[in-house]
Amino acid sequence: MSSLKKTILVIGGTGAQGVPVVKALTEDSKYNVHVLTRSAASTATIELAALPGVTIIEGNAYDYDTLCRVFTGIDYAWVNTNGFAIGEKNEIYWGIRMFEIARRCNVSHFQWASLPYLSKLGNFDPKYRTGHMDGKGKVAEFISAQPTSPMKWSVLTSCMYMETLTELLAPHPSLDNPDLMIFAAPLGKGQPPLIHLADLGRYARWLFDNPERSNGMNLMVATENIGWEYLVKTFTEATGKKAVYKDITLDELFASPVFPFPDGKVGHSVSYEDPTLQTYRQNFSGFWNSWKADLVKVDYALLDEILPTRVKTLGEWMKLVGYTGERSSVLKDYRDNAKKRQKGFEEKVFRQ
Repeated sequence: MSSLKKTILVIGGTGAQGVPVVKALTEDSKYNVHVLTRSAASTATIELAALPGVTIIEGNAYDYDTLCRVFTGIDYAWVNTNGFAIGEKNEIYWGIRMFEIARRCNVSHFQWASLPYLSKLGNFDPKYRTGHMDGKGKVAEFISAQPTSPMKWSVLTSCMYMETLTELLAPHPSLDNPDLMIFAAPLGKGQPPLIHLADLGRYARWLFDNPERSNGMNLMVATENIGWEYLVKTFTEATGKKAVYKDITLDELFASPVFPFPDGKVGHSVSYEDPTLQTYRQNFSGFWNSWKADLVKVDYALLDEILPTRVKTLGEWMKLVGYTGERSSVLKDYRDNAKKRQKGFEEKVFRQ
């Protein structure tokens, strides 16, 4: 019977988004899953290898010969490129190239893991330009212009992860009062959407399971739009801990350990001399400006229809995961860069 199963190639399967996608695809015996990874010895890869129906393939996802090999003989593909590792221009190139190779290799259904095209949503105002999101959004625009036959395609567009409330978005104790937690962000009254990662995996599964609806669809997924005053209120209700929201400036954000990215060009593996690339500060200024302006819209009625069992509120998520505000690792890029900065908390931000 196993020979009748559809096989899904997953590129980007060991990341924060990829792991729950692989888990969702293997929750029953419907699919075989091939995971392309640079190292079979990584912790995430070993975890995935233990799942039923998973085959680990070592190789470079940004190599033409490797891609031709792994796309051959598979049925579906879920692709999530790492814009931080390769830079915006390379992400656009490889995202389009992967689609082309998949088409040539007779893949039946190609799914692109995307992010909102913030520059376009902001009428191309430079203050909203966000390289690591725009790159994916530009590839989604290319895919959306392609025919839906003979290769079906779907786009899964996500947003900030709810789980980063334990990392990038986690609260810090006040320097004056350790019993008071401070959620600091340059958001004003913005209410950005956040997505529970396990549900993201289920949406990816739904897109493959329902091609009659998902073919040609760009599905924007989120759990709930969350303002930080609402975040503080929900946190206190869930944990009993006192908390406040501090609306900080971008200067304060980039000076604090909340944001431990270096002021280099976006992408660790690209030339810092390339003037077309943004610095991290430029990139994440656009990122926060866009969330503050509420540029991204979500059709929650559609999401309720597609995934009736989804987590629907921040409070429900906090209860589900036992959220306490304690820190834990989610994003590999954040984790790697955090090790480079060991300074104390910025008193201007965390004194309350």
